[in-house]
Amino acid sequence: MPALIDLRRRIKSVRNTQQITQAMKTVSTAKFKKAQREVLQSRPYWHTFPDFLRNAISTAGRVPHPLLERREEEKVILVIITSDKGLSGAFNSNLLGAAQEFHQEKSKSCDLQLILIGKKAAQQFNKPAYHVGRMYTDQTHLLAGEDLKDLSRFLIQQYIYCRTDAVYVLYNEFKSILAPRIALIKLLPIEMIDEVQGLGDDNAAVPTGLLPDWEPGIFPLLGVLLPKYIEMQFVHFFSESIAAEHAARMIAMDNATKNAEDLIEGLTLELNKIRQASITKELLEIMTAVEALAKK
Repeated sequence: MPALIDLRRRIKSVRNTQQITQAMKTVSTAKFKKAQREVLQSRPYWHTFPDFLRNAISTAGRVPHPLLERREEEKVILVIITSDKGLSGAFNSNLLGAAQEFHQEKSKSCDLQLILIGKKAAQQFNKPAYHVGRMYTDQTHLLAGEDLKDLSRFLIQQYIYCRTDAVYVLYNEFKSILAPRIALIKLLPIEMIDEVQGLGDDNAAVPTGLLPDWEPGIFPLLGVLLPKYIEMQFVHFFSESIAAEHAARMIAMDNATKNAEDLIEGLTLELNKIRQASITKELLEIMTAVEALAKK
């Protein structure tokens, strides 16, 4: 009998857990649909702006702008974007593993500073062994555009004042519902179109045809476009990470719900077997007693 009571309690506990995971899946699905819609609607702008900017810089020639200056990487900043919560499969663990590998590789040749977004990143890297510049750990999913613009302005100042020689961003890019893609992007210095194509200074692609007439001038124009580009890229990275997080949690909770259902079926089958064995045993005892009374 104690075995039956234990099984019933365990079945009830698993069923309660299943209700929680089902509810979390429903919430994550609603949040994912909203985040996915925002990402898909904004992707054409996010993906077109960098190409437009690189083409503009290339047609203007080698413009001596601080954000385009390439230096030897002696001081590097790595921005790591994770989530605050778990229960999302390997969403955070894979990203933190990639960040650990990057840190081990870069720290051998340069001074690496970390900027952490998300509690999971803070739990992993907020230790004396790591140089942490800034942390955002309080409800990072609610970070507004002004917060991201403030961070982008901080990075721009660090680069212009030569306090860093390169800025990298590591985040989960939303590629599909089944699996995000870990993306490592070099944000600063801004790469020009010939650098993207892998051409050197001597073999740089020279634009042909009618060149644009810059108004009011290339320097004021780049002074507005380049900081705007950095700000929009941060919004891009953060939005992609949010969509990938909700997708990963939705899949993880769906798998947890299915696993709970399988576990309940197995426990119910075991419970029925024990009950059947108990009933069979009682019937045998009754039949044995009846036969004993009949012989008397």
